Amino acid sequence: MGIVVTGATGHLGRHVVEQLLQKVPADQITAVARDAEKARGLAERGVRIALADYNAPATFGTLFSAGDKVLLISGNEFDEDRVAQHKVVIDAAKAAGVALLAYTSAPGSLTAALADDHRATEAAVLASGLPYVLLRNGWYHENYTENLAPVLEHGAVVAAAGEGRVASASRADFAAAAVAVLTGAGHENRTYELSGDEAWSFAEYAAELSRQTGREIAYNPVPFETYQGILTGAGLPEPFAAILAGVDESIAKGELAVCTGDLSRLAGRPATPLSEAITAALKD
Repeated sequence: MGIVVTGATGHLGRHVVEQLLQKVPADQITAVARDAEKARGLAERGVRIALADYNAPATFGTLFSAGDKVLLISGNEFDEDRVAQHKVVIDAAKAAGVALLAYTSAPGSLTAALADDHRATEAAVLASGLPYVLLRNGWYHENYTENLAPVLEHGAVVAAAGEGRVASASRADFAAAAVAVLTGAGHENRTYELSGDEAWSFAEYAAELSRQTGREIAYNPVPFETYQGILTGAGLPEPFAAILAGVDESIAKGELAVCTGDLSRLAGRPATPLSEAITAALKD
């Protein structure tokens, strides 16, 4: 029996594998990646590497074994049929008879279009009949802190989220929850609503940026259409820009402000505060 992580060289997947290495022997971990070069560092540390692609079902044909615990990290190619991609993994896991299939989904409270693929994938996971865990990941701090350059350049946080609040956490936090499920017992057929411990507003986010940079950073709320135009003007494809703007509309409705405590309970520690994520980002 081993632990298999798909999307292992992605932003979240790398955190998961790194944390797994602190808990289980490297040869019990299989990192699934499309690019061997990106996985080289993991291979050098003794992690098994499997080359597979969500768009190539045959590559998953014999990847899993009976008794494996599998983490299906959702695809991030929004111009692809993500549900079909996910079903490739689900079907292969079912054929192998894995012991557990965990899936990184979206919050149950989220009604934005971003959630549609996740809800459909959840249905496919349940229909498989496999023991499952649904990890409904909330919003990541890094969605805001990874690209602070435009914010600092213009002295403004721009969003279509109104006065809404976000209970975000770091990718490392969400990874810790996944690792707890993959290495622990008693999680079968459970759904976890994962969030940070405290929800923040965009005005508070701007104020924290101001405090840490010593510069005046304002929050500039804008309408949905304006924000979508800003995103497309920055080079994002229009469909993806609409998805992101749609999430802001959900934030305005309070859909990402839900704090459940599931994440910190699974991780065994408090979630990372937004202020710490900002500090780390400003050092990079």
